[in-house]
Amino acid sequence: MFLYYLIAIIVIALDQLTKWVIVKTMDLYESIPVIENFFFITSSRNKGAAWGILQEQMIFFYFVTLIVIIGVVYFIQKYAKESIWLGIGLSLILGGAIGNFIDRIFRNEVVDFLHFYIFNYDFPIFNVADSSLCIGVGFIIIATIIDEWKGKKKGLA
Repeated sequence: MFLYYLIAIIVIALDQLTKWVIVKTMDLYESIPVIENFFFITSSRNKGAAWGILQEQMIFFYFVTLIVIIGVVYFIQKYAKESIWLGIGLSLILGGAIGNFIDRIFRNEVVDFLHFYIFNYDFPIFNVADSSLCIGVGFIIIATIIDEWKGKKKGLA
């Protein structure tokens, strides 16, 4: 169990450190090419959710994030012992949710900086917490597939 909370703490620390560096060293909307025409570090802010939806709805985000944090901690405590994939997925979601929650509480916006152009599509700018949330969901999908596969395998035996 400790491992899962440690992963969440590492995600939070990495997320907050990278955001602090961006805020302290870059002007808003400044962009630094890392891989020309593909990957940039771009200082951006978001007062909404993914793809800029629900702008200026901070009370909503506070409420939803608290519910998510409580739910994820509950699931870690109850189910993470059964699957390392599920435990890691939940810990990544916990770290990502708390990382962006910290921004919303202290900055009233989320600092984003990872900026990609994929086949001429200007992908929305995101951060470490956002990445952690997405990867965490991927781990939970893998855990679900493995669990279903094991269930079918037992049913055949």
